[in-house]
Formats: sequence, C-alpha cells, structure tokens
Amino acid sequence: MSLRSRLMLAFTVLVVIPLIVVGVGIRYNVGARLTEQFQQRVLALASVIRSELAQEGEAIGSMLDALARDIEADNPFRRAVLQGAPANRQYPLDSAGSAMRLGGLSMLQIQDPSGRIISSGHFRNEYDRLEPELPDALRPVPGSVMLVSARTATAPFLALVRSDSVRLGDAWFDIVGGISVGRQFLSRLAGGQELAVSLVHVGGVLSSDSGLEDTLAAMGVGAEGAGGAVESRGFDSLLTDQIVTEIEIPYVMPGGGGQVSAATILVTHPLRPLHELLRSIDVWFAGAVLVTAVAALLAATWLSTILSRPLAELARKTSQVDLDRLDVGFESDRKDEVGTLSRLLGSMTERLHKSAAKLKEIERRATVGEIARQVNHDIKNGLIPIRNVLRHLKQVAQDDPGQLQSVYQERQATLESGIAYLEDLAANYARLYPRVDRQPCDVNEIIRQLSRNVKRSEQVRVDLDLAERVPAVTGDPVALRRIVENLMRNAIEAVESGSGIVTVSTRSSGDSGSSGVRISVADAGSGMTEDELEKAFEDFYTTKQLGTGLGLSVVRRLVLDLNGTLRVESEPGVGTKFVVELPGGANG
Repeated sequence: MSLRSRLMLAFTVLVVIPLIVVGVGIRYNVGARLTEQFQQRVLALASVIRSELAQEGEAIGSMLDALARDIEADNPFRRAVLQGAPANRQYPLDSAGSAMRLGGLSMLQIQDPSGRIISSGHFRNEYDRLEPELPDALRPVPGSVMLVSARTATAPFLALVRSDSVRLGDAWFDIVGGISVGRQFLSRLAGGQELAVSLVHVGGVLSSDSGLEDTLAAMGVGAEGAGGAVESRGFDSLLTDQIVTEIEIPYVMPGGGGQVSAATILVTHPLRPLHELLRSIDVWFAGAVLVTAVAALLAATWLSTILSRPLAELARKTSQVDLDRLDVGFESDRKDEVGTLSRLLGSMTERLHKSAAKLKEIERRATVGEIARQVNHDIKNGLIPIRNVLRHLKQVAQDDPGQLQSVYQERQATLESGIAYLEDLAANYARLYPRVDRQPCDVNEIIRQLSRNVKRSEQVRVDLDLAERVPAVTGDPVALRRIVENLMRNAIEAVESGSGIVTVSTRSSGDSGSSGVRISVADAGSGMTEDELEKAFEDFYTTKQLGTGLGLSVVRRLVLDLNGTLRVESEPGVGTKFVVELPGGANG
C-alpha cells in the first residue's frame, strides 16, 4: 500500500471516524436530554392543572355553599318559591343574577325538585325551563367538577361547574354554578410558557395556542361523529410534532339527555425548537466532516513524501482527544496544509468544548431542580408541628382564654423544637450537603415528641411500643428526626383513607460487643406490590396524587449517612413495615 493510501486511511481513521462518532453521540445526547426536559415540563404542567382544577372546584363549592345558606335564610325567596304567587315572581327571577355577580361566577341557576329552573343568572330567559338532566348528572359525584355547555341569549359557552342543594320546606332545590372556560382560562393554565393547553370535547376544540387549535380543528378532532375514532388512536399519534399528555374531565353533552362523556385537556410542548437545534448540529457537523475530509485528501495527495513526521505528531495529538480531555493544543505557525489541518482540529476541539459545557449546564440545572424540590419537602415537614401548635393556641384563645398561658407553656417545647429543626435544616442546606453533627441521641424521646406533634385524622391511632433500655445512637439528631418523621407520616397516610393503627416500636439489636437500635414503623394500610417495592426508594417515584416522591429516598440517604440499614416488608391488603437498624455508642 502506497504512502498516499496509508495517509488517506490514517486521516479517515484518526479524524473522520472519531468525529462522526462524537458528533452522532452529541446529537443523540442533546436530543434525548431536551426531549426528556420537554416531557418533564409537560408532566409538571399537567400536575399543576389537576391541582388548579381541584382548587377551582373547591372555590366554586365554597361559593355555592355560602349561597345555599343565604337562600335558606332568605324568607322573601322562600315565600316566592314555596307559595308561587305571581306577584313574588320577580324576586327569585333576579336572585341568581345578583348572587352570580357577587360570587364572581359565570354561570348560576337554581332548580326546583322537578328540575324546573326558577332562577338563572347567566341567561334570565331560562326561567321556568324544565332541565333535570344537569343536576341528575352532577348528583352521583358530589364534590367533583364537570364541563357543561351553558346557554345564553347570544351563544353557548363552556363552563366548569359544581352542584349543591338547599332545603326549602319539605323539598330540596338544586344549585348549579361555575366559571367560564375559554381561551383566557386555558392561557392562565398554560402559564405563558412555550407549552399549550387545549380542551377537546364533542362539538369543538379550544386552545391557548390558536395555531394548534386550527390544526386540531383541521384534523376533525372534536367534530360530531369523529371523537371516538380520535380517542382510539390517541392524540400523540396525531400530533407527531408535539409532546402530549392528556387529562380527562367529565363533560355533560348538550342536548344529550344528561349523558356524561369525557372531554380531554391536552398539555403539549412543540418539538420545533429541538428539530431546529438538531438541524443546526447536522449542518455544522457535516461542514466539519467535509472540511476535515478535504484537508485529508489534499495532504495525502500533495504532501505524501514530506508529511510523515508532522502527520505522526498530529495523529498522536488527535488520539488524545475525547470528551473528558479537550485541552489538546493544535496551534501551528505553518502556512501549508499541515498547519491548516492543525487549525481545523483546534476549531473542532473548541466546538466540542462548547458542546460539553452546554451539556454540563443542563445537568447542573437538573441537579438544582432536584435540590429545590428536596428543600421544599423538608421545610413542609418542619412547618407542620409549628402550624399544629398555633392552631391549638388559637382554639384555646377562642374557647378558654384563661388557659392560654398554661397551654402555651406546655407546647412551647414543641415550637422551639420545630424552629430549631428549621434552623438546623437551613444551616445544613447552606452548606449544600449537610454536615453530620454527631452526638448521642435518645431515640425513644424523639419518637415520643413526634407522636404528639405529627398530623393525623381522628380515625388513625399511633401506638408506641418502646423498649425501656435501648442504647443511645451517635448521630445527627436532625437527620434521625427526619428519618422517623418521614416513616411515620407515610404510615399515617397509608391508613388515613379509613381507620387504622400505626405502630412504632424500638428494640436493642446486635450482641453485647456491637449494640444498636432497631426502629420499626408498621401500618395496616393497603400494602405494596412487588413492583412498587422495587421502586419505593427511587427519587420522584410516588403513588400519591400530590406526592413529591422524595420522602423515602431522603430516608434511605440519611440512614446510610448514619451507617445504618433500611429494609421494608409489605404485603398487599395487609400492610407495610419499615425497619431501620442504627449502630449505637461509639460505633455510630
């Protein structure tokens, strides 16, 4: 094989192929990371929207409850409705409109037991219309919200509604009220980000992004007779240029006899920025490969006899380049092809260096986000006992002010303990990674304090089975408190849907030469499946609707920091038990 051929092969192997591998790897990693970020944004916004809908439902329910109490105490309204005198018709006719404006609602109607509308705030001419379907559809699911198509004098509008009832005489009257769901409402849910929020229902599409609304409408999404076909295929197969997640919400079909179907809230993120970035990477990468290939051909053609030594030096330097070492110098004062090739390689490593810096910045932001979520989780745990004490003091101040001072003295230790916990937590996070402040800790006393302060419903009982003599644990009291508090709170939440018992016990463990403490927290909840057990300690994995998925992962890290072990035993339908073993004495 000639020297020219060998040089061409060498340049191909040492320059072009590694460049292709690095370029493809960078392109894949950039695409994967940005896609994951977009997916996390969509899922996070979907979680926020579910919370917003629940809060809106609670707000509407509060307004309807207050209105029901006002109607029950409104004697003129009662007489007009129950006696039915024509002279009294005007009073109930105007009642819903006034109440709707005062409550900030967009829709409000009051119906008698037969379903006849006796007052309508959003459409006054609805008076005396028989429409029992709407209250009948809302009644089986009290406390939930639904979408309905409300009529007005000009055109119908979508409303997010709840229902309530009030007893007048011997009859129950239904109250249905809600707020308008339009483009402004969806834009508020979207939060002004790149994400879009759309509402698809039988009969139409509404979106915070007018372009996406037109696209969905052009596909026939939401059109009469096309909804079933769309739902069977899935919106992610239709919107291939978007990351999509779906939230279903009950929808009372207009003119459907009270039939309840499902409307869909779509949360989407466009993939256009990712495609544009990948195209830019492709262009630059193709240019870099082309320039490198041309330089290799020129060098092999014209300098085959005089470039052996410079090429050997370039080959040596190129072989040192990788993503972890991009500081290899390719500076050259030569004016010939060897110098050109050297400068091209230097430009390539500079671009790789910038790309690597961008990747590190993405990882840093992800780490900061995880730390922020963990800080939020820990602060909430510290604020709960303080809030419980303040509520207790407020109740005593209202019921028996004379006992306020004595109760405050009794609960003062809890307040000081909670404040000290938050102060220690702040000091730990100020150092980014908490420094373990090791000192002898009384495990039983920490458990007793937490059992008095931990929040739980009246149906949940916490039983303590504490051994009289257990060795002191040498460790950080804040970390030990966080371990026990997280486990107790998880156990209480596992049985809080009904009535149940949470048992916390301590025992000495180990032999006389290696004493320790075993802490067990057991509940009689629903238990966990094998799949849930495998993921229980992963970051951000949770089966709770509003959970963060950080509690058990925090517990595992803290136990490891204290040189302890953590295991879990669970059986579906029976309950779950977490066992923590910590070394005692000088072994901690």
